[in-house]
Order: sequence, then structure tokens, then C-alpha cells
Amino acid sequence: MKSIFDQVSASCSRLTTRRYSTSFSLGIRFLDKSLQEPIYGIYGFVRYADEIVDSFHDYQQRYLLEKFSRDTFEAIEQGISLNPILNSFQKVVRQYGIQKETIQTFLDSMEMDLSDRTYDQDHYEQYILGSAEVVGVMCLRVFLKGDNNEFERLKPYAMKLGSAFQKINFLRDLNADYATLGRMYFPGVEMSSFNDVVKREIEADIEKDFAIGYEGIKMLPKEARFGVFVAYVYYYKLFRKIKAKSVAAIMQDRIRISNERKVALFFGSYVRHSFNLL
Repeated sequence: MKSIFDQVSASCSRLTTRRYSTSFSLGIRFLDKSLQEPIYGIYGFVRYADEIVDSFHDYQQRYLLEKFSRDTFEAIEQGISLNPILNSFQKVVRQYGIQKETIQTFLDSMEMDLSDRTYDQDHYEQYILGSAEVVGVMCLRVFLKGDNNEFERLKPYAMKLGSAFQKINFLRDLNADYATLGRMYFPGVEMSSFNDVVKREIEADIEKDFAIGYEGIKMLPKEARFGVFVAYVYYYKLFRKIKAKSVAAIMQDRIRISNERKVALFFGSYVRHSFNLL
């Protein structure tokens, strides 16, 4: 029965999320149970595409990404894929009306990672749109369960929150992205001239995205609000740690939140949520 295969596919997406991202998988667990499986499905798809461009350097990455893209749209068209991650994702796409243009925008950003580049402002915004903002849009489709009016109202907030998360990842992974992958995402910035003044300018931009994203969280349905707030709290704590460090410090060590601290953050988030203090 296909239902069994769909269950196995969903399990693969859930396992992928938990193995690759402890923090994100914990956030998903705080979503209403009805939302967890489709969000795992989205994360599994995003994670696989990201792995192709970030990790598979001994293989034909461009070919693998092109094949992954073809297989994705074929799965959506056919309503099935023998790749369990894509089978799980296509089910979400078809059920919640995620637009193919949204998916293509994401895949276009992944393709940008196959070429070493220093980003100008236009390419920077294009990359963030595809790699982060549209992922927030995909999740929002699930959270709102087909309510198109609410989707259009909350879409800008979801995009800003995704943007904030991605820019924090850029700061946290600055050294690894440049030294290992040959990437510098921030526009007009050379690694040799990256200093604390430039860092503060980037942080001010992230603060603006966070403020807009937080307003959107407060407007989400109750079933989704707490899980997204948990992700927000985690990233904001990570952001504050990065802000407190010098450029030299973040170039030397990857900033992390300990598992013990994560638990404390999640508990504090639950208290705020329970007493409607968002």
C-alpha cells in the first residue's frame, strides 16, 4: 500500500531533520502534531539540496543538483517518487499548494553556491530570497492550512524571519564558508577588510529583520506560534552571542549554543507562551 511507503518517507524526512539539526527538530516538536510531518518534509528537501552544494565536492555536484531538481518536479507532477525525501516533499507541496515558482527560486539559490563568487547587493538579495525567505514561505503555507488571505498578510513577516536566520548563519559560518567553500555572501565585503565596524552594520540589518519577523510570529495561528517562537528564541540567543564577539573571535571559533542552554531557552519560551507574553 502506498500509505505505508508514505509513512516510511515521512520517517526519512524526520530522521534527516533530527540528524542534521538538533535545534530545528526541537522547534518542530513544539508545533501542533498536525504540522510536524509536513514541516519535516520541507526540511528534508531543503537539507538534501544544501548537502549537494555544500558537501559532495568529490562528485559531480552540478549534475547531482540538476538531477535532484528534475526529480523534484517529476515527483510533484506524478504524486510519487522512489526517493523517500522527495516523496515526502511532493505530498506537502500538493496538499498545501506550495507554488512551483517558490521551489524553483530555492533551487536557483542552491545553484548559485556551485560557483565561487563575491556577492554584490543584487546577488546577495537574490540568494537570501531563494535560500531562506522562500523556505519561510513554504512553511507558512503549512501553518495557515490553505488560508490565502492570511498567507498574503503574513508572507512579508515570514520572509524577514527567514532572512534574519540566514544572515546569522552567514556570520556564524563566515570563516568556514570562505576558507573551505570560497564564499563571501555579504555584498561589497572582502575578507581582508572585514572588521568590527562592518560586523556592526550587518548586525543592525539583522536586528531590523528580527523585529519584523517577531511581529509576524505573534500573528501566527496558535498551532504554529510556539514552535516558530522557539526557533526565534534560539536564533536570537545565537545572534546575541555573535554580537558580543569580535571579528577575530568568530573567525577562530564557530559560535554555538550548548544543549543545556538550549533546554533552558526552550523552557523559558514555554513559560512566555503559556502566559501569553509573546
